This record gives sequence, structure tokens and C-alpha cells, in this order.
Amino acid sequence: MKVAVVDYGMGNLHSIAKALQYVAPQVQIAVTADPQAILAAERVVLPGVGAIADCIAALHRLHLVEVLGQVVRTRPLLGICLGLQALLEESEEGGTVPCLKFLPGRVVRFKRCFDAQGRPLKIPHMGWNRVHQLKPHPLWAAIPQGSWFYFVHSYVARPLLSEDVAATSDYPDPFACALARDNLFAVQFHPEKSGPLGLKLLSNFLSWSP
Repeated sequence: MKVAVVDYGMGNLHSIAKALQYVAPQVQIAVTADPQAILAAERVVLPGVGAIADCIAALHRLHLVEVLGQVVRTRPLLGICLGLQALLEESEEGGTVPCLKFLPGRVVRFKRCFDAQGRPLKIPHMGWNRVHQLKPHPLWAAIPQGSWFYFVHSYVARPLLSEDVAATSDYPDPFACALARDNLFAVQFHPEKSGPLGLKLLSNFLSWSP
């Protein structure tokens, strides 16, 4: 099997590639921006950290927007962190930034919020948090309900359709932290930083046949 990790100049690409290689030593992992290499892969990972405007601009500059559109129609695609946010229609980060429009909805900044004792919660939301699975999915196989995953983000997805939400987390109110539709699965947290259960999710992705 060939897996492409999309390299558009943003994100901890090699950490993700190493995690994928760890769970599946026999799989060919390519960190690449080459459209043909991405289209030749049986599975594709879209990672990312940083500003969404830079992400979308880089994807256009590298002629990867149409490539990703073809990928999401024909094979499994895993979005991670900024790679989840890019899948929606637009983001309010830095104004209004048009995104890939693979899923209806938008990305908004965390509102100023407080914990149960009235203390302000820090933004970005950074650290370990529980993930509440809302519907069965092959990527949740052998991952217990309420498991902890590692987050770093200031913006959150607001999908238009509730059926696209595969999981939520709380900070302090529930927010969508995993989206799923057809060949697409995306997470706001970082599986490559989330210990054994993060590795299990990556392993599940490599064995997923939608």
C-alpha cells in the first residue's frame, strides 16, 4: 500500500509519517506535494498547523485543490488539525477565508470562556482532552468511548450538518473534534501526539475500506 502525506509546507509532516510507518512498517509512506504521487496513493493524509489562509494559498499554488477533490471522491482521506478545518466552506480566521468546500460549514474562533469555577480558559485550547464518539466508525475500532487525545488549536469547526460530526470534545462547551462522511475522516486533535490510542486511530485508517 502507498500512503501520501500532503506536503504544502505547513505542519509536523515527518512526525505523522513516522507514526504511520511505526504502525505499518510494510506500507510505503511518501511526504509529497507531487499531484501524481498523491493520486497514485491508496490513502492520503492532509495534515497542517498554522494559519488557514496560508494553507489554502499553498494548496492552490501547488495545484492540489483539484487533486484533493479527486482524492476525497475516490479513496480514504484523513484530515488532521488544520487539515480538518480546510475541508469546510470557509474560516473566519484573518477575516473570511474560502476553504476547500468538501463539507458544509465554517470554522470559528473559540469564544472567551470559563471553567466551572469561573476562571478564564486559555486560548489556544492546548493539551489532553476527552473525545466523545457520536456514531460508530471503523476509525474508532478498539478506541474506548471518552478516550484522551492531544489538542492544539484556537479555531473550531462548525459543520452545517450534524450527521457529519463523528465526535465532540468539551472546552467547556461541546465542539466538533472529528468529522466523517463517505471516504473522508478528519480530526481536530493530533493522533501522532496522542500515544497508543492515536497510533491505533492511524492504524485503523490504514485498514479502512469505505
